Amino acid sequence: MSAASWASLQEAAGPVSRETFDRLVEFERVFQKWNRRINLAAQSTQDDVWRRHILDSAQLARIAPEAKNWVDLGSGGGFPGLVLAFLLAERNGASIDLIESNRKKASFLQTVVGQFNLPARVVARRIDDSYSLVPTPQIVTARALASLPMLLDLAAPWLTKGAHGLLHKGRDYRAEVAESAQRWSFDLVEHASVTDAHGVILELTGLRTL
Repeated sequence: MSAASWASLQEAAGPVSRETFDRLVEFERVFQKWNRRINLAAQSTQDDVWRRHILDSAQLARIAPEAKNWVDLGSGGGFPGLVLAFLLAERNGASIDLIESNRKKASFLQTVVGQFNLPARVVARRIDDSYSLVPTPQIVTARALASLPMLLDLAAPWLTKGAHGLLHKGRDYRAEVAESAQRWSFDLVEHASVTDAHGVILELTGLRTL
């Protein structure tokens, strides 16, 4: 179990209640239990789930503090989608759709949503089968899912209609941005990751084809 602190959560996500912190600590315990059974995240990160996964996910809340309608693509073990659901519970009327086609991972997501009564809906479908099921969100997120060019193809039905992308990327993100710019036009803001010295959150808006 990694060292969790309320201060670290607030530093990453902005103002967060003590109750939400306590709920996320309990979620970490649940995640660890499931991860030993169905491999939700790399075992190499097992001892640092709080920083590597929970805080890394929570930082999106600070970037979009007013957004209420979110969708997370390929939610997997719940990062960032489930973590955001805990934080969105403090925003009146906010919710997030968690898209995950893997049956076991979708079952984990649904279990956590039910156990903690989160403002989230699990969409157990492929992303390209989900467009009609998910109303145009304000924010589209994805973490460790695909290269940026592929992500833009998957998220285009939402991003081209005004949704903003908040996408986790690692040290090679510049090459992915350059490749994406050969097909798409977009506005981009780079936010330095609070948990990874080489990572960024790409805030992408105004997606349109060239």
